[in-house]
Amino acid sequence: MQDLKGKVAVITGAAEGIGKAIALAAAAEGMKLVLADISAETLDKTVAEIREAGSEVIGVVTDVAQESAILTLAERAFTEFGNVHLLVNNAGVAFTKSAWETTAKDWEWIMGINLYGVTHALRAFIPRMLAKGEEGHIVNTASLAGLVSEPALAAYNVSKFGVVTLSEGLYHDLTLRKSKIGVSVLCPSWVKTRITDSERHRDAQDRSKLEQLETVSLKTGAAITKAVEAGIPAQQVANHVISAIKTNTFYILTHPESKAAVHIRTEDILQGRSPSLLPI
Repeated sequence: MQDLKGKVAVITGAAEGIGKAIALAAAAEGMKLVLADISAETLDKTVAEIREAGSEVIGVVTDVAQESAILTLAERAFTEFGNVHLLVNNAGVAFTKSAWETTAKDWEWIMGINLYGVTHALRAFIPRMLAKGEEGHIVNTASLAGLVSEPALAAYNVSKFGVVTLSEGLYHDLTLRKSKIGVSVLCPSWVKTRITDSERHRDAQDRSKLEQLETVSLKTGAAITKAVEAGIPAQQVANHVISAIKTNTFYILTHPESKAAVHIRTEDILQGRSPSLLPI
């Protein structure tokens, strides 16, 4: 989908971070925007900023973990603009805990947003996009943690590996049907966002209690926070996304070192080695 001008984009997790950066980049291409986020206040600010710059945009407060909310989002988008050409399933959260420290509520929360949020959207949007018969594209935000397993990110790793294989299967499903809809999976490494403060969106009683975590988990979490703070700007990621949409590129790797990490993991599997611990 090389010409984005006048096309309609729906972006979840769009109020800040990578989602907002993609929204700004899409607006610069002349796209009409439907932005979704769970934070009404932040979403309103982003919508106002983009609208003031001259783009046609609406905001829909959306909890992507709730299928009913995604169905409402789809209805708003198709009612407002008649079609959706670009669907960016970007909403995501994270926390640092070992596998045995991760509670049942932790699993429900992170899988509900990171993985089921994507599956809800595919069900809600793809049949209507296919019925329109127009050119389109879907971008699912995973992570390098969907290709390489890091410590203290058990639930996050699982959710993002799920997004990667879901996207690969989706690509095959659409290709076999000779669809005009392309697919990309976004696998960034460290990006300067508020991902390490994701639990601000959780109920207070469900948030991680740091004093109960093991020392190794705490140290790893601190190292991850520093890596995120030193990460690349979100706009750089957005530039990769727009380029991938135009060139129909499936895997979007935003960091040069990512391929080396994937190669090491692949060699671990092929050579029968135990998993290599890659530097954060």
